[in-house]
Amino acid sequence: MSPPALELRNLCKSFGATRALKNVDLAIAPGEIHGLLGENGSGKSTLIKILSGYHAPDAGELFIHGAPVRLPLRPGQFRKLGLDFVHQDLGLVPSLSVLENLRLGDFGARSRRFHISWRTERARAKATFDRYGLAIDPSTLVGDLSPVERALLAIVRAVEGLRVKSSTGEEVKGVLVLDEPTVFLPREGSVELFRLVREIAAAGGSALFVSHDLDEVREITDAITVLRDGAVAGTVRTQDATETRLIELILGRRLVESIYSRDEDGGRPPLGSVEALSDDVVADVSFEFSEGEVLGLTGLVGSGFERVPYCIFGAERPQVGRLTLPGHDYELARLTPAKALGAGIALIPADRLRDAAVGSLTLVDNILMRSLKEFFRLGVLRRRETVRETRGLMSTFDVRPPDPKAVYSTLSGGNQQKALFSKWLRRRPGLLLLHEPTQGVDVGARQQIFAAIRRAADAGTPVICASSDYEQLAAVCDRVLIFSRGRIVEQLVGKDVTKHQITERCYSSIAVVDALGAA
Repeated sequence: MSPPALELRNLCKSFGATRALKNVDLAIAPGEIHGLLGENGSGKSTLIKILSGYHAPDAGELFIHGAPVRLPLRPGQFRKLGLDFVHQDLGLVPSLSVLENLRLGDFGARSRRFHISWRTERARAKATFDRYGLAIDPSTLVGDLSPVERALLAIVRAVEGLRVKSSTGEEVKGVLVLDEPTVFLPREGSVELFRLVREIAAAGGSALFVSHDLDEVREITDAITVLRDGAVAGTVRTQDATETRLIELILGRRLVESIYSRDEDGGRPPLGSVEALSDDVVADVSFEFSEGEVLGLTGLVGSGFERVPYCIFGAERPQVGRLTLPGHDYELARLTPAKALGAGIALIPADRLRDAAVGSLTLVDNILMRSLKEFFRLGVLRRRETVRETRGLMSTFDVRPPDPKAVYSTLSGGNQQKALFSKWLRRRPGLLLLHEPTQGVDVGARQQIFAAIRRAADAGTPVICASSDYEQLAAVCDRVLIFSRGRIVEQLVGKDVTKHQITERCYSSIAVVDALGAA
């Protein structure tokens, strides 16, 4: 049998007294897509950073196609070994063209006096995309690409750098490391990305696929390794990996699902409403929401449900629409985020680092940003009080590490999200808007966020949650509105709020709209 494309033996790494990796073994076969799972803090990021040469391990061995490689790796050495990485942020330059991003590394290695034939380079880039069945124009600015196209470009760029020559002169396929590549992709985009990864594996390449999404990992991989507390909890063939088994390996215990009792008729008196919301995507969207209710909005990609929270918050400007809250009416075309905040509306968007926080600031500054005036005494900011308040909130919402002075961007996705919930729920908003609240969050933190949403509702806050995660909606929502082609076409209440029912109604929603149009 051929040796593994990549093999790690007894990999160890400590940071002070914290052991991040403990005798980790990992083997990826040629042509195999291997999943890597684990809670935030389980050691996945440390392992990837060792492979990229960012961290030096304390001990361990690395083999590439059976040949030993000395650790630690030098900066950039991974490329010569046939390794490449696609991270969550993709590492693209939006202001440059597709061609420039695709060939950036090669251009940078050339002499300044070397002439570039742009016509030849465009033809080469087009041929490259044709080889992968992608219709991407090399002249397009990356900033003008869709999220799916950007992800596919990043993967193609990485794959093109994977081919290395063995000692015998034979071309060897390398290993592509995909670190949460689908976090900001719609479902259809993930399908297209998976098609490309499968083609790479069929051609002899290998991939390490890191994700928190169990359904995705089970769909795309051949084998799965689970890390827990820095050690390997188990490696299983994907065909034998049930969701229950994977959760037990990740958490070290069974996941206890909360049983939420819903009103069968959704019969709570309305507290507020959205009326006749319309823009270039949604048309005449109207609904009511009640005190303490979690209302889900969903549909297939492009159906428009994801725009509604941003229109209500004033981050997107609809053409028309009205928001009614107790004692107040707002024209949505005139509403701004500042006015929405003044009205007691809070929004936690899908892209938390870009739209919801300042990554370079501490947790104290991010969590209390909207509340600092409470901590001034005689014109002086009481920093000790802000730290004490933040530490208490972090304890309540289980934000780790429990250090108020930690920089926000250094936290895992789940802990970043829990910090945002602590920020907004401390202010007891009159309306909480959520968009994909558990995106890029591990299974343990996911349950904690579900609990935070339900606590907010139990305290009387109405919650509007727009999400394409049907399992999430089934776990926390009292009602779910199904969107199709910009319109609400169906409502699920009570016992019908299940993952199966939501999935079925979303995929049948287009036929519903077509039938209404024909009538």
